[in-house]
Amino acid sequence: MTRRHRSLFRPVRLPRPSAAAVAFTLTLLCGAVYAQSPPVPATAPAAVPATTPADAAPAAMMPATPAAGTRQSRSTLKQLGIDYEITLRGIQGTAGVPFSIRNDQVVDRASLHLKYSYSPALLPDLSHLKVTVNDVTVATLPTPVDQAGRMIERDIDIDPRMIIDYNRINLQLIGHYTRECEDPDHTSLWANIDSASYLELGWAPLQLTNDLSLLPVPFFDARDTNRLELPFVFTGQPGQGLLQSAGIVSSWFGALAGYRGALFPASIDTVPMEGNAVVVATPRNPPAGLVLPDISGPTLAVIANPNDANGKLLLVLGRDDAELRIAATALTLGAPLSGPTASIGDFKEIAPRKPYDAPNWIPSDRPVRVSELVRQTSELNVVGYHPDLIRIGLQLPPDLFVWRRDGIPLDLRYRYTLPEGADKSALNISINDAFVTTLPLNGRPAPRSVSDMVWNKLKAPGAMPIQQKVMLPTGPFSSNSQLRFHFFFDRPQAAECKNTFPDVSAAIDGDTSIDLSGFDHYMAMPNLAAFGNAGYPFTRLADLSETVLVLPDNPNADDVGNVLTLLGRMGASTGYPALRNRIIAARQVGEHADQDLVVLGSRRSQPLFGEWAAHLPIGEAGQSRRVQLSDWVFERMPSFLSPDARRTDLPTTAEVSVRPDAGDVVLMGFESPLRKGRSVIAVMADDPAQVNRLFEAWFDPDRLRDFQGSVVLLQKDKVRSLAGNQSYYVGHLPPLTWLRWYFSQSPLLLGALVGLACLLLALIARWLLRRNARARIGMSG
Repeated sequence: MTRRHRSLFRPVRLPRPSAAAVAFTLTLLCGAVYAQSPPVPATAPAAVPATTPADAAPAAMMPATPAAGTRQSRSTLKQLGIDYEITLRGIQGTAGVPFSIRNDQVVDRASLHLKYSYSPALLPDLSHLKVTVNDVTVATLPTPVDQAGRMIERDIDIDPRMIIDYNRINLQLIGHYTRECEDPDHTSLWANIDSASYLELGWAPLQLTNDLSLLPVPFFDARDTNRLELPFVFTGQPGQGLLQSAGIVSSWFGALAGYRGALFPASIDTVPMEGNAVVVATPRNPPAGLVLPDISGPTLAVIANPNDANGKLLLVLGRDDAELRIAATALTLGAPLSGPTASIGDFKEIAPRKPYDAPNWIPSDRPVRVSELVRQTSELNVVGYHPDLIRIGLQLPPDLFVWRRDGIPLDLRYRYTLPEGADKSALNISINDAFVTTLPLNGRPAPRSVSDMVWNKLKAPGAMPIQQKVMLPTGPFSSNSQLRFHFFFDRPQAAECKNTFPDVSAAIDGDTSIDLSGFDHYMAMPNLAAFGNAGYPFTRLADLSETVLVLPDNPNADDVGNVLTLLGRMGASTGYPALRNRIIAARQVGEHADQDLVVLGSRRSQPLFGEWAAHLPIGEAGQSRRVQLSDWVFERMPSFLSPDARRTDLPTTAEVSVRPDAGDVVLMGFESPLRKGRSVIAVMADDPAQVNRLFEAWFDPDRLRDFQGSVVLLQKDKVRSLAGNQSYYVGHLPPLTWLRWYFSQSPLLLGALVGLACLLLALIARWLLRRNARARIGMSG
């Protein structure tokens, strides 16, 4: 679902030095083995590569050499994406664990620490656990009887020469429980792999060349599954224009990091002592200790970190705020860059985004094919009698109005090996962990009526693909959901001592489509679940063109890092850089009344918290903060007595006082005091450094589930959510739909209006009848 935009950068080529030929010769002699293959940007606005004489040779011509000193890293299976206990079943049960190696690392030692147990019924001379790495066997673990049923730990050394960029560890149970005829699916054939098993690597850092064509490597590496932590370096207190350019870059890196999460600490006047960083600067304020290249316009460059031979600095440069923004935009939209330095030519403004067109979100204006929702169509295929689930991620707009809708239509097309004879083979469909329906695998679509049943029996079975209309219930959906398909093949009964069966396979056709085009967008607010999961309502426009972030009047480095991390989180939600973000001081907020606001700071540093005290869902009473809540009884009234039992928008009848500690962080949502229908999200912390703990909770899926209502209070590591008494609505409904919905939630009001209308009609009828009566009397007289 990539969106393409028209943009123009006029090439301005600078002369290349003759040292390129020398560098090429050195590459052949000294280190071609370390040459990196730069990724090709997916979206490529035309840009102008330009090199400086000091470091002119491109990456392909410069040898990359490993640095001295070996480091170690350890990743559990849970950290590698296997957050459950692996169970191997059957005579050849198999499970795979993927792992990858960063571009700037060379592995020189690898070992797998395996924690496992197995069935006591396994015959030790016929059974074993086979471990392979990239399809090469590295160990076969025996299954002695005296260790059966107990947790066993083994260290398995892996030859580092087998480790490549993307790797896969396969664990296979070769299991037998009898020497006679056996059932290949017998319940005694099992082995469990504990998710606390871990992979340990010894690696040396690899010095990459200074080349923009490697971007986003090494600042972000898709092969690294760890959280991204990338510092931003500024000189003095950065201005608003400079921060907005930095926010474009941080949102881009946040979009790249995706599920991993990303933190962007800010450093003032100090380059990090190790690792990589981003420097946003102008010639007027270069960071101390750095020599910037000549800046004649918007410029991008990569240089070595002067404090760390293995670290790199990404320089985003310009002579003023406008040029900084152009450089940041060119970087994030994938301009074709090469060499250590590139200047950006003429720039044509990118067209603004439209509502709900974020690349990560399913479009709500047309049917979407599932082939658009997966990286490779091979993810839609499964093989064997015990296949894995087919998983399709669905990131829906959080404000879909699903009232009185049967569900979301899914035009399902699927293929499978036709079973031999009548059996129990079926396709099970679920949303996350919620079951939806079961479709029989009998060569025909499931009938939806008697006529369908008769028609299906007249047709010959087996015509593929099977086309089936399915309505997905809206209840299990969230902002980030997963549509799951599980093909169950009932293994046919084999003759005695015969355990060979025909191969089976199945697939979800890429033409399967899901259609959101019939849904309106309308939602009750505040809703911190929608903000936590999708950045809503700010991400309604992927470039954040209707969003303003309000910093304290004198922000420190922690405040700056918090706003950059927030923008990174929104980029992860949309998959698009925040090209039109605006960062202002509190005194300027009146100029942006018709915008959604994100307000950061403490009650001491952020004056808006004092000015808007009457509008906040959380206030203060002495040294305690009070949370205004709707009455418990009224909140649970049946719908025919409450305007909307799902919302706490009733008059306040109770208050809860909370005495926060110094390190507590409060996340609040409320309607903007400046304009009705606009939203404010406030991040309040006495110490802005403590907001990092909120981000840690935000990145944790288990704790993110507790982001609800209008107030999230983070006390130590515990997340508490409260629903305040404020309620307002964002979005739009057609007039007739709005009237039906409104009166369905207010039946007493509807009854009163109907009664009033009846009384009015009766009065009108009485007046007409009396007038007609007088007219008849007058005529008769």
